[in-house]
Amino acid sequence: QVQLVESGGGLVQAGGSLRLSCAASGRTFSRYAMGWFRQAPGKEREFVAAISWSGASTYYADSVKGRFTISRDNAKNTVYLQMNSLKPEDTAVYYCCAADRTQVSSSGSYQEHHRYDYWGQGTQVTISS
Repeated sequence: QVQLVESGGGLVQAGGSLRLSCAASGRTFSRYAMGWFRQAPGKEREFVAAISWSGASTYYADSVKGRFTISRDNAKNTVYLQMNSLKPEDTAVYYCCAADRTQVSSSGSYQEHHRYDYWGQGTQVTISS
């Protein structure tokens, strides 16, 4: 089992920045690829960003590319999502998730939510215009 706890959400104005953190406990953190998904009211959960178990590879949704950066610190069992130039359409609950590294290989597989076995409780991000 892996437990994931997100933090760092909040309310900011458009153009501002936030950094989300996701602390993992349980099984060996470096075994897992990590991802961030988000869900806005009335919409389906969507992929935001992912990072391979080593941190060597990162993947982003087109909507956040160039504005968001995912990173991880395996020594601290933590994954981060730095969000810059935030827009009102970024408003959503953001979820951290973990996938066994054997479950994700191609870039497309990182975007498939069913490949992630463990999910955090989510953190609210609200961007005001």
